[in-house]
This record gives sequence, structure tokens and C-alpha cells, in this order.
Amino acid sequence: MPMATSSHRGAPQAIDARTTMGTVRLIASDPGRSRSFYEQVLGLWPTESDDGAITLGAGEGPALVELHGDSAAPGLDPRATGLFHLAVLVPSRVDLAFALARLADARWPLDGASDHLVSEALYLSDPDGNGIEIYRDRPRQEWREVDGQLQMATLPLDLRSLADELPPTASRQTQVPTGTRIGHVHLQVSELEQTEAFYAGVLGFDVTVRGYPGALFVSAGGYHHHLGLNTWNSAGSGPPPPGSVGLRSFDVELPGEAELQTVLARISDAGLPMQDDLPSGGHLVRDPSGNAVVLSAR
Repeated sequence: MPMATSSHRGAPQAIDARTTMGTVRLIASDPGRSRSFYEQVLGLWPTESDDGAITLGAGEGPALVELHGDSAAPGLDPRATGLFHLAVLVPSRVDLAFALARLADARWPLDGASDHLVSEALYLSDPDGNGIEIYRDRPRQEWREVDGQLQMATLPLDLRSLADELPPTASRQTQVPTGTRIGHVHLQVSELEQTEAFYAGVLGFDVTVRGYPGALFVSAGGYHHHLGLNTWNSAGSGPPPPGSVGLRSFDVELPGEAELQTVLARISDAGLPMQDDLPSGGHLVRDPSGNAVVLSAR
């Protein structure tokens, strides 16, 4: 992709700057196979929930990924709207090097590896074909701006330099460290104008990057992006059949109840239907492409 720049245009009603991403829920065709992947290849820590779902996280932290098994689920449609990738943010470059070592030990193929100037990222797919990014952020003081615009790009990542971060005598890091979290979620959407109206105009995220053709990036609090939104494979497409393999929902976490209620009021004012009886206590609303967003307070 070409060099992209951002425009720091604030949304009319900005979402709270402390907003972060939470659990990504997936429908898996073979939950045992997917659990093995997320546990052994990615290094997440598994637990089983009361409803039979498999949750995977980092230490005592909240779930990053939640797997709901259904062997009869329609397969992943790469051209439908849904998940482009979920992005696991590790605390440091050394942790990213350990992630690369786990992939090498498991002989799990990479789909790509990129230097985005603000971050360094590894790309792969899970057993069902869901996209995954594992990345580390560069310190914010190293993010570059030109004429007030944040500079991002997609450049080749030097894997040898990354592997050289591994301590020569250290044992392998078999699990991700505490502090690992979902840094962002990247979605496939049908078109961008209504998508921007939803995520920026209603939810209140700031548009940070417009320079990639067919894509839009939004965030809270000046982060490079909490949500990527693209039409590269899905322009003009609808959502997959209900219950299909792939994205079930993802969480957007507000810092408190007051901040959550502010966003819920905007959703209500926009006349968008919302489901409020979730077991988690969250509030589910769908974007114009049918992707399920669950809003909650931390």
C-alpha cells in the first residue's frame, strides 16, 4: 500500500479518549482445533465459560478471544462483510520476537510482516481463515507527523532484526505476557460513507487515516487506530448468513457508566436498534454492514 497520512478531524461528539477494544468473539467450525491454535501457536491462556464457549486471554486479564463452536456453521466467506483481522497488541518488541519464535516452532505460515512506522506487525490466519495481526507499538514520541498529520505506511518488516531481539540464553516464551490485549479490530465493510457516519458520527471515533484507497481508520484519544474499515474484498457485499464461521461480535469498552450512557444516547437518537439483554451486560448494535458491536463499561 502507498504511504498514507491522517487527518485529525474530530468527530462532532468525540467518544471518550480512554475507550479501548475488548473481546473478539468468533464462531469456530472446530473449537478444539481453534483452541489448540490460539493456545499453542498464539500463546493465549484458555479457560472454559459456563455456556461452553472457550475464552482465551493473557494471564489474569480479560478475554481477548472467545470461541463459540458450531460444526454445522456455514464456512467463512472472504468476500462478505465481517472480520478482516483481529489485532493482538503485545507490550514490547521482545514480546513480538517471542511471538515470531512461537510461529516458527509451530511451523505456522505468515501471511505477511510489515513496518507501519507507528508499529511493527506479523500477519497470519487461524484454522478457519480468520485474519490475525500480532503487533507492537513504537513509543508515541517516535510517531512522526508532517504538517500536523500522522505518518503511517506499509513497509517490509526486517524479520532478522526482529529475531535478533531474542535473548540468546532465554527459554522460549510459551505464553503471551500479562498486558497483552486487543489493540484494534479491522473490519470488512460494504461501503465507507455510511460506515464513517456510524463509527465517527454516532459512536464518536475520530477519523485518523484516509490515505489508503478503499479504507478508513478511526480511533479514540489520538491512537493510530482502534478500528480499520475497508472495502478491499467486500465492496457492495452484505453480511454472511447468520451463524457463519467468522466474526460473531467485538467489544468497545468505555471507561465508565457515564461515558457509556453518552454513547448509548447517541445511538438511540440515531434511531438504531439495540439489544440490551446480553449475558455480559453489554449493549449490541450493528454497523451498516451488519457487524455486531458490543458496547460496555470497564
